Amino acid sequence: MSREEDLKTVYDLIKDEKVAMVTTRNEGTGALTSRPMTTQETQFDGTLYFIVTAEAGTVSDLQSAAPVNVSYRGSSAFVSLSGTGRVGSDPEKAKELWNDSVAAWFEVGPEDPQVQVLTVDVDGAEYWSVENKAALMIDLVKSRVTGNRPDVGENDTVDL
Repeated sequence: MSREEDLKTVYDLIKDEKVAMVTTRNEGTGALTSRPMTTQETQFDGTLYFIVTAEAGTVSDLQSAAPVNVSYRGSSAFVSLSGTGRVGSDPEKAKELWNDSVAAWFEVGPEDPQVQVLTVDVDGAEYWSVENKAALMIDLVKSRVTGNRPDVGENDTVDL
């Protein structure tokens, strides 16, 4: 597939899922930490955006560009995106992304230095999708009886 087709495939799998688990590595301890974050609505072009507060653990984990994993669990798919994350003050981008849901988390506006933009440049994705969850459940039960592996849907990876 072309890059545009891969981007569309990933976008179609995540477009209805607003909350992602964003995993970063603590630079001091090396520990991996996952935090739920709301994906800001933009057309997916290989970059994801999140609004965070300057005190968030994510900010301290990403003092410089660092590997990040973003995962989504939807009604018919699991998607794991890997890429490079960076966080910083970007009032113009924050204004562009600002909405009532973001405002609910802040007592300040998008121009305030406490408002940080987490940008994740995605370089790869792996996904598992299932068209029919009921059929999957039946197949899982059937596999216990027959000993055959269940058909868990489509699994693929894409490089972006």
